[in-house]
Amino acid sequence: MGGRLWPWLDTSLPFLGMVLAVTALATNMIISKMAMSTGTSFFILSLYSNALATLILFPCAFFFQRSKRPPITFPVLWRIFFLAVFGYLAEIGSYAGINYSSPTLSTAMLNLVPAFTYILAVIFRMEVVNWGRFSTISKSMGTVVSIAGAFVVTFYKGPVILNKLQTSGSTIQLLLSSQHNWIIGGTLLAGASFLTASWCILQASILKMYPAEMMIVAFYCLFVTIQSAAVSLIAERDITAWRIEANMGLVAIFYSAIINIAFRLYVTAWCLGKTGPLFVALFKPLTIVIAVVIGVIVFKDTLYLGSIAGALVLIIGFYMVMWGKAKEGEMSKRTEASSNTTPLLQDKPEEV
Repeated sequence: MGGRLWPWLDTSLPFLGMVLAVTALATNMIISKMAMSTGTSFFILSLYSNALATLILFPCAFFFQRSKRPPITFPVLWRIFFLAVFGYLAEIGSYAGINYSSPTLSTAMLNLVPAFTYILAVIFRMEVVNWGRFSTISKSMGTVVSIAGAFVVTFYKGPVILNKLQTSGSTIQLLLSSQHNWIIGGTLLAGASFLTASWCILQASILKMYPAEMMIVAFYCLFVTIQSAAVSLIAERDITAWRIEANMGLVAIFYSAIINIAFRLYVTAWCLGKTGPLFVALFKPLTIVIAVVIGVIVFKDTLYLGSIAGALVLIIGFYMVMWGKAKEGEMSKRTEASSNTTPLLQDKPEEV
């Protein structure tokens, strides 16, 4: 009923949801880097955050999805378990990559996620490829353009537009300019991007089998907590690493658990069920734009012309993909309409 009265909601809500999701992700990268800079272990950060998110999500899933929650089966559970393996490896790879490099390089490597996702979606036939159609050309070119725009934001500065760079530098500029082993960090982040793309594809297939987003995310966090506990017992044998004494460490755990995991993963799962993996993956490059906006507004970082130019290119690429998907949606509706009317036309001679 709501879809007939306000048809724009079908397209607006997934868009708004993914903007909120990438904002949460970009903010979490900055907060996590600040926490790890004060000595918080990324293994322990992942363990505590997922454990807290599990305690939040299970009661919410049982309360809010009582009517739409189908019985959980073993085929669904083992798929969620492997989803947790992909997610945990991607999460640890991202944390380790940020620890070796910076949030700037991390958000730059997220530009690879749409490309990986598009390739995997084509392989698993989740995206239709017909090079004779403008919709396929638009989607493919739009993916490339959006990735190029995000790289422009990351690597091209240009003239200063707002907040001239101070000699002392702001907190976030000092944070992002720390020199680490960028080769190791870049390799880890590239691997995390591929795992994130695989995560999107696998979760999209799970949602078709079990359309209860919050319950999937709850079991996902439970499995990640178990896996994280096993890895942390091996990786962090120093008992002092298990104690979170720094205030920023506590902030990072609570923010990651409530906003970055519970809220973001639920919204992402809902958008995956509504739009498919390519739409969700396409928002990953937007993370660098959100990180720049947060830096400029909150931390008074310098805004460069390259950030604005890259954001415009990214938006153009995004609309190219959305145009292609909209055209495919129109074609599928026409095909369904024609298939529904054909039997009626065939029945008329028999009735006469």
